[in-house]
Amino acid sequence: MLFAIIGALLGAAFAGFKGFLVGGVIGYVAAALFRRWLLGNLHVAQTALLDSTFTVMGALCKADRVVTRDEIDTVEQIFRMLNLRGETRDKAKAAFNRGKQPDFDLDAAVDQFAAISGGRRPLVSLFLQLQCMAVAADGRIDPAEHAMLVRIAKRLRLGEADVAQLEALLRAAMAGPAAGGGAPATDRLADAYTALGVSPESSPAEIKRAYRRLISQNHPDKLASRGLPESMRAVAEERSREINAAYDLIKEARGIR
Repeated sequence: MLFAIIGALLGAAFAGFKGFLVGGVIGYVAAALFRRWLLGNLHVAQTALLDSTFTVMGALCKADRVVTRDEIDTVEQIFRMLNLRGETRDKAKAAFNRGKQPDFDLDAAVDQFAAISGGRRPLVSLFLQLQCMAVAADGRIDPAEHAMLVRIAKRLRLGEADVAQLEALLRAAMAGPAAGGGAPATDRLADAYTALGVSPESSPAEIKRAYRRLISQNHPDKLASRGLPESMRAVAEERSREINAAYDLIKEARGIR
């Protein structure tokens, strides 16, 4: 509509009423072409985003030389979380399998994601969260997987501390048993403190502030306003659930109301 109005006004300015009509038609056609171009570019970007996400995930799951059944099940769960169906799901699965190949260029795939994301911190953080979810499927993250996660994070201008916090968040929120019979409650509590960026010595007020800050930073609506694609909304919602789970663990241990 805006293009049509602008075209009509310009036409009227240069050629009167006839120009008004012709300019309106030209503006309408221009708007239609612009929408088609924009949607096409968004589709290309979305496809490239999924491709880099799942090729990197395939490489991570193969970092310890074996892709477990738990990891495959979690990748399928991520497909459902992102609402991938039909051809889009098939492409994501093919990308995951490409990432497992020995000649896969991990750095190039990470650089591709960096270019698509524009280095936006929320999108980069959720990208890393998806990678952590996949490799933590069996309740633990292998040292080789952790090393690769750190390598990826540094290439995306994050650090080892960011990876450690994500890993702790996942462990603290994990309801199922961990490898070797389940994580002790004390270990999960320590992870909960790390996930919130506080310590056992932090006061209840400090813990509440840290929790509220994290929840605010990771609210799906706020992330959407900062450029988060709609397809990643479910990941942001999962992050919020994990933050809440970590906070609930600390509240129960400390008697915080």
